[in-house]
Amino acid sequence: MSSVVNSERIPNNVNLSGDKKLQRALEAWQPKFIDWWKEMGPEGFMEDQIFLRTAISVDHEGWANFDYVKMPDYRWGIFLADAVPDRKINFGDFIGKPAWQEVPGEFRNTLRRLIVTQGDTEPASVEQQRLLGLTCPSLYDLRNLFQVNVEEGRHLWAMVYLLNSYFGRDGREEAEGLLERRSGNSDKPRILGAFNEPCSHWLSFFMFTYFTDRDGKYQLLALSESGFDPLARTTKFMLTEEAHHMFVGETGVLRIIQRTCQLMKEDKNGDARAQGGIDLATMQKYINFWYTVSLDLFGGEISSNAASFFGSSLKGRAKEESYPDHLALEGTYGMEVPVMGANGTPATFKHEDVPLRNAMNEILRDEYVEDAQRGVDKWNRAIAEAGFSVQLTLPNRRFHRASGIYAGLHFDPAGKPLTKEEWESQKGAWLPVDADEVYVKSLMTAPIYEPGKMAHWIAPPPRGIKGRPLDFEYVKRSE
Repeated sequence: MSSVVNSERIPNNVNLSGDKKLQRALEAWQPKFIDWWKEMGPEGFMEDQIFLRTAISVDHEGWANFDYVKMPDYRWGIFLADAVPDRKINFGDFIGKPAWQEVPGEFRNTLRRLIVTQGDTEPASVEQQRLLGLTCPSLYDLRNLFQVNVEEGRHLWAMVYLLNSYFGRDGREEAEGLLERRSGNSDKPRILGAFNEPCSHWLSFFMFTYFTDRDGKYQLLALSESGFDPLARTTKFMLTEEAHHMFVGETGVLRIIQRTCQLMKEDKNGDARAQGGIDLATMQKYINFWYTVSLDLFGGEISSNAASFFGSSLKGRAKEESYPDHLALEGTYGMEVPVMGANGTPATFKHEDVPLRNAMNEILRDEYVEDAQRGVDKWNRAIAEAGFSVQLTLPNRRFHRASGIYAGLHFDPAGKPLTKEEWESQKGAWLPVDADEVYVKSLMTAPIYEPGKMAHWIAPPPRGIKGRPLDFEYVKRSE
């Protein structure tokens, strides 16, 4: 097991002190990161004591310590999963070769692009969520928000370590760029579309952590197969922390549903809005939005880049060992490709057998869709247990897409083709409109800072954090 050093300025298990040049580079980047955190991190809480977990090892047991800490003092560290002795590449054209410990020269630019794209998502989500603490539904939720935020910050550190360690001056410049872009900024936006979308209230936050962080899970799973061993080890440990983010989203949505059902029972017309709750129809709109913008993060259904990543043994499939063929040179993936009609609407779909390597994005998206459905099923069970027959659904993957073979085309949530005019006249029934945003925000105008208390629109969780009771003071306000 690797030795973790927690006494240094940057906690790590990569023998950072053994490479003084790298150590100096990262210690020079560290104050810039703290400046970014203070500017773009959670607003209004930098002096508060937060009950947070901090990674202190990569052991499966006892890998994190729970205690109060001010967020700017959080111990962001560099942790790689332990190396597998004599690890071999398990997919692509280099299958069976020893895993690379240094960047192969011919893949330098491609690997750097993969790492930068992944790294850019981490600070972006912190920026998207920076104002949410000012309207938190409870101290329990406030602490969970901050736990997600600091771990996204640590994931940024993980990618910056790789850039500085293996990509020289180019890597250092890319690390600087990760602190210069801003979510939603028209001049310097984040790289991927979903990370420029506003996340301006807690319903969006829970949907984001359920759907968009789940994309992160599958991207990390694919990268954890990489033939470049430092990237594989880095992303393996990131997955340990990522699970909590999806838990926050799944249980957050579930608690809103539980409270909504209670309010529906209390209203003579079954109207949750009339009782100050978030109605299920509105929740469906936000599912439709965050699910579909997250689908876009996987990339095009037919992709030469995906084929190149797989063939070069840089990015595999999630849980690559579960597939029988690790070369993917002979198989195909059948998909229905739209054929355009005279009025710009898909008239028909044609079946196309796509070479398997070119369909790697879609294979990963399939895994994601199946996984996302599990949570929706759980939400629907809660609705049924409350005595209601409403069913929340994931829309067809053609719906509301901005990338891939469906980009620029219009479909209803069932996947039926629409004209542009039909789409424009009906999209407000399927996606959040300004009135929905205004209503949801109207429920979240004041924060709940009293231990154990919950906002009116959400149910309490069944238990607290790390054995603490629900009325534990998860955030000690400095004011």
